[in-house]
Amino acid sequence: MDVSASARLGWLAVLLLAIATASSPADAARPPNVVFFLADDLGWCDTTLYGKTSFYETPNIERLAKKGVRFSQAYAACHVCSPTRASILSGKYPARLHLTDWLSGRRNFSFQKLLNAQIHQRLPLKELTLAEALKKHGYATGHFGKWHLGEDPAGPLQQGFDVQVPRWNKGWPRAGYHAPFRLNGLKDSKGDYLTDRLNEEALAFIDRNKDRPFFLYLSHFSVHDPIQGRADLVEKYRRKLAERKKTSGPAFILEENPDRPKSLSRAQLATLMERPSHKDYRVLPGQTVKIKQHQDNIQFAAMVEALDESLGRVLDKLEALGLEENTIVVFFSDNGGMSAANFGNPKRVVNPRRLDAAYSTSNLPLRGAKGWLYEGGVRVPMVIKWPGKGRHGTVCDEPVISTDFYPSILEMAGLPAEADQHVDGTSLVPALKGQTLEHEPIYWHFPHYSNHGMQSPGGAIRSGDYKLLEYFENNTVQLFNLQKDPGEQNDLARTEPKKAAELLAALRSWRKRVSARMMPPNKDWKPGK
Repeated sequence: MDVSASARLGWLAVLLLAIATASSPADAARPPNVVFFLADDLGWCDTTLYGKTSFYETPNIERLAKKGVRFSQAYAACHVCSPTRASILSGKYPARLHLTDWLSGRRNFSFQKLLNAQIHQRLPLKELTLAEALKKHGYATGHFGKWHLGEDPAGPLQQGFDVQVPRWNKGWPRAGYHAPFRLNGLKDSKGDYLTDRLNEEALAFIDRNKDRPFFLYLSHFSVHDPIQGRADLVEKYRRKLAERKKTSGPAFILEENPDRPKSLSRAQLATLMERPSHKDYRVLPGQTVKIKQHQDNIQFAAMVEALDESLGRVLDKLEALGLEENTIVVFFSDNGGMSAANFGNPKRVVNPRRLDAAYSTSNLPLRGAKGWLYEGGVRVPMVIKWPGKGRHGTVCDEPVISTDFYPSILEMAGLPAEADQHVDGTSLVPALKGQTLEHEPIYWHFPHYSNHGMQSPGGAIRSGDYKLLEYFENNTVQLFNLQKDPGEQNDLARTEPKKAAELLAALRSWRKRVSARMMPPNKDWKPGK
């Protein structure tokens, strides 16, 4: 054999070895990492994703959206936290799970015509969570931050997570956002800020698991109250507010309970605001409450930016480790912003000098707030980045909901579906690829009295452009065309009775299919109280 022939054979051997190495089973079998970044109480309008009117600065959320798909009509499965979180991890509606309120839930009061429906006090252990589904395919799984789906033995470590930081299962930071945190499993030093410390723990998890597929569930307590910003950012927004042109319009408006025999017009509510009887910040006469209209809370603004910084550091870490192109990143919030104060105690009166401690943000142009079935309570920011497969910098206007994450993540990861588990979810893969998404109507069921405002218990359905709300005390129905009226100001229930009847029938039929629990009458009800 001549030298040239021998060289050719040598080069052929090298080429074959390179091909074999590039397509080795280990590389081909490794699925993408998954980072699920979950905010708490972050409203649809609290980022700069949906117009530039936000007072808050969120460049890293925008950075993610430029490399992924932004969903303009994404919904939480509930307007309070625990039910939405259960829907994410189970792929099931809260009504099907019988976990329809925050844990442990609001107690009953004598003014209630109905009693709150009974709920499970934990995400049932029989559910195969998203973490468990990924874990059985070799994923390292880490939970950092808020759980609020049951106390031990029903915490993250019993629901598919290898790591839990901190060991605290309730829905709020035990001692606030400034150290000492008094959270088991989370060390702190003087001057530490909770959002930053949780982020550091999450980044360490990525470092430890960079050589295997991982599922990072970074579930921040922020921006849930107490409303406490990091000092440097609070000062930044203090200066920004001072330099900003004064916002026009009232700082607060009145909202009433729509489930009343005779509703008030917007003009009548505005007149009430001027009366001495409605000067306070509490549950007011006529079942009315005040809703914040301006984004000017500097403590809350600082919380939002710290949250955005956390996302940025996660993205930076993925880039630094060469993991960016093999990591799915999801950004989401568990419900809308807190524009109505928390009146878990109906006798609470908010000190007018401390309004920023009770009212975090404005959800305009959406109506309502956390704890309400209006869009301000359930429509939330959402971005999914799927490197190499999903589209970049695009918008999906199709309504989607938090039950959809489970089947979507499995399909994106190339893993088999768990069809018996995520029965209420629709894979969003077509939307991520720019294809038509066929989605079923979206449903809500809240058989409880909310801490936030005086809305009656009720349910809702979103089908196409229409959204119908049904209230349970007096069976009042509202109908809105969200394409024409995203602020839900023009009730069409009387002018489009056929559409209202159609959607009401569909909503009631769905409740039967999922065995939704309804509210029994309150024998101790005291009318007029």
